[in-house]
Amino acid sequence: MAKFAVILPAAGKSTRFALKNRKKPFLDLKGRAVWLRAAEHFVNRDDVVQTLVVISPEDIDDFKEKFAPNLAFMNIEIVPGGAERGDSVRNALARVRADADYVAVHDAARPLLVKEWVDEIFQAAEKTGAAIPAIPVTSTLKRVGPDQQIVETVSREGLWQAQTPQVFRRDWLLEAYAQQGNLQPTDEAQLVEQLGKPITIVEGSPLNMKITSQADFRLAEVALDALPKPKILRALHPFADEEPHFL
Repeated sequence: MAKFAVILPAAGKSTRFALKNRKKPFLDLKGRAVWLRAAEHFVNRDDVVQTLVVISPEDIDDFKEKFAPNLAFMNIEIVPGGAERGDSVRNALARVRADADYVAVHDAARPLLVKEWVDEIFQAAEKTGAAIPAIPVTSTLKRVGPDQQIVETVSREGLWQAQTPQVFRRDWLLEAYAQQGNLQPTDEAQLVEQLGKPITIVEGSPLNMKITSQADFRLAEVALDALPKPKILRALHPFADEEPHFL
């Protein structure tokens, strides 16, 4: 069985969230912190051998104190973050175990996952070396100038909106960061693309949203109840003729 390490970047400043001293990964989302809802989809998997959460250095002490019970039971490693997302992931990548075959990077502010989606992305990465979830762009796209006037309509043909978890062979991701140069990537796939490596798109779900604003958070509260439920074998009436099936 292939072994996966998971990196959860949570060191951002949450500047677009607009709540003083309240960073989005640490907010309570219906009983559990956003980052916990993201992490729980990985820590209990048999194929995940390491989970690392990247925290801004000034937040580490508060994070350890607030989430001490969770950290004690979840076997999560805390990594100090850097100035940019790429710096934070690089810091965590340096701590990834040598026996991990693949590295998954998942936004700590993206809490709405189900096991089946993670399974599909992990399996695709094992087949091709790298895989990310994404959804096709369906809205009309406009390029806008600094004066807030429309410059042009951009074709949406072939355009997909990237999501996470993004999963790569460990050696590919290490090489990608080694050749980063001056590029500050907005996701890891952008760096791996520079190597010319194939990256498979797995069609994701609009429910796998990233919380960047207060409006996103309110949507996430509603979307949480709309996530697909685990398939459970339905109990049959003893005299029923129908074959067993799954919900």
